[in-house]
Amino acid sequence: MQAVGAEAAVEGLAVAESTETSTDDGEQYLTFIMAGEEYGVDILCVQEIRGWESATPIPNAPAKIKGVINLRGTIVPLIDLRQCFGLDAIEYTAVTVVIVLKVATDNGSRIMGIIVDAVSDVYNLSDKDMKTAPDLGDSVNTDYIRGLVSVNEKMVILLEISRLLNMDEIPNLAEVTQQLIESEES
Repeated sequence: MQAVGAEAAVEGLAVAESTETSTDDGEQYLTFIMAGEEYGVDILCVQEIRGWESATPIPNAPAKIKGVINLRGTIVPLIDLRQCFGLDAIEYTAVTVVIVLKVATDNGSRIMGIIVDAVSDVYNLSDKDMKTAPDLGDSVNTDYIRGLVSVNEKMVILLEISRLLNMDEIPNLAEVTQQLIESEES
């Protein structure tokens, strides 16, 4: 398993999808690397994989929101998962990747981008292989962990992305951007 940049990731993703066999008892997960650990998200949530590009910062946004990009007319907020997880910040490089996701919310779905160190692989995993997150008491919230699975003798943490990216904390940046544009025009 080798971490790859966005261009290679898109090519590799297409190959991985075409070679995976479809089974009724498994789901596919796109995995990515952060601080040497491997995490995964349901591939059905993934809209696109892009290389890092500078984002337009939004005033007064939480530190984990690095700004927004315009993706074919859709304003997409970019969230740095390193900051969500309390990891050290790093400089974005050629292998830094933005995974654009469609996230389910109580008010429908939203398109959001997560910034990760690198894309890793696509795995077909069954629920029977998945272990529940350990109970770490009230001091650590693990609601966003869908489960843990061992792949090639390495632990992969599968994320429940809609729980991780708490929509109450993230403003609807399309509305914020529109309000900023309107205030500049007046």
